[in-house]
Amino acid sequence: MESSDLQSLKDRLRRFAEDRDWDKFHSPKNLAIALIVEAGELVEHFQWLTEDQSKRLSKDELDKIEQELADILLYLVRLADKLDISLQDAVNKKISINETRYPPELARGNSKKYTEYK
Repeated sequence: MESSDLQSLKDRLRRFAEDRDWDKFHSPKNLAIALIVEAGELVEHFQWLTEDQSKRLSKDELDKIEQELADILLYLVRLADKLDISLQDAVNKKISINETRYPPELARGNSKKYTEYK
């Protein structure tokens, strides 16, 4: 079951696309590509920054990053809608999987992938 906020966003995006006759462009392939393009635009804001600089961004830079994050979320929600995937359910399933893969006693304080624990 989708949360009401996520469902409202999905419905609003669907109407937005329908009102503009853009649904014909919103194939899963095109939406996945657009999602990655936007993720690339997000990464550009951090390219060449040090770890410390990436934590101390100007208001102007944060505003630009906010727009990129919004674009990423919009494409992600639209893609999930087109594939009839509940993001709420998918996230809950993935967290459960990660809780098993990364038990606190093995994962705490390190960045190893779960396959390296054995």
